[in-house]
Amino acid sequence: MSCSYADGLSPYDNKGVLGLPEKFEHEEKLDEKCSMLAEWIENSKHVVVHTGAGISTAAGIPDFRGPNGVWTLEKQGKKPNINISFNDALPTKTHMALKHLIDKGYVHYIISQNIDGLHLKTGVSRSHIAELHGNMFTEQCNTCESQFIRSSATTTVGKKCLNEDCKRSITRGRGCRGKLHDTILDWEHSLPEHDLEMSDYHSSVADLNICLGTTLQIVPSGNLPLRNKKFGGKLVIVNLQPTKHDKKADLIINFFADDVILKVMKKLSIEIPDYSPDIDPTKNHALIRAMEWNINKFDIKHIKTQYDLRFKVYKKRKSEGNQRRKNCKIIKSKCFVETKVKKEEIKSSIIDLTLDMSEEDDTFTE
Repeated sequence: MSCSYADGLSPYDNKGVLGLPEKFEHEEKLDEKCSMLAEWIENSKHVVVHTGAGISTAAGIPDFRGPNGVWTLEKQGKKPNINISFNDALPTKTHMALKHLIDKGYVHYIISQNIDGLHLKTGVSRSHIAELHGNMFTEQCNTCESQFIRSSATTTVGKKCLNEDCKRSITRGRGCRGKLHDTILDWEHSLPEHDLEMSDYHSSVADLNICLGTTLQIVPSGNLPLRNKKFGGKLVIVNLQPTKHDKKADLIINFFADDVILKVMKKLSIEIPDYSPDIDPTKNHALIRAMEWNINKFDIKHIKTQYDLRFKVYKKRKSEGNQRRKNCKIIKSKCFVETKVKKEEIKSSIIDLTLDMSEEDDTFTE
């Protein structure tokens, strides 16, 4: 069952703010905000979507910090009443829409905190997604670090050994000889290096970061959407509960992710495709056969080049801005000095004039 994944994690007390009340936009305001989001997506050059547990509740997988979330109820000694198995869960409208928006060139990257594998089941390529907390349908070799797709959800969490040999053939058909482990992070684990690197670069380069179904409480994942702010990018948050970064958002939409995405897709005149097992690598054995799920080094190099260019432009503009401020300061200082000198000259002239008038008065008196 999906919520039993949390039971496999190590005990951890600081799970963030739990059970905050949910808010819902009025229909008219919701429509207005969805129009704005659609317009921003259409006019943006690089759109990155950050996804959390809130986009998977429609698939029957409970979230964590909502009023009926896994950890909210855990604190009360309860369990969620929705709890589908990871194997049976299917991508939602939001998952399918994001994959289609990538295909259409509207969305350029997905950064997910979810381990449910629903993005993977849409057929999204590894070039377009970072999985910061792991995936129930991927496994990783402890020697060559290659990742592979599984046909069923892993039975363990916390990067434990699955007692299976690595599927990678290195040279002349000789196997790697490493052992496969699950990719699910426990509380003490560091985020996967390449996924985090790609996430950092894409979040910074994006002129539009969109957060769907996350309260942004877990770091560093929750801070990534702010990376583009110093470069002048926009931040949109779609969530039922208030989030850690609401004050920094350019647009907040309090509503169900599926409803928001349905409206946005309609305004973009794009139809959401249905899920098909044919495109799902966990179901289609032709796709899964020893299929590696690795981030390509070329993709890292490509996005780093974009980042370096953006940072170079930013640095130049900042330098020019500092120079303008410095020039203004010099001009103000000169004006101040000139004004002071002028005042002294006027003051001196008044004194001289007063003395002259005084002398004239004395002559007149005589």
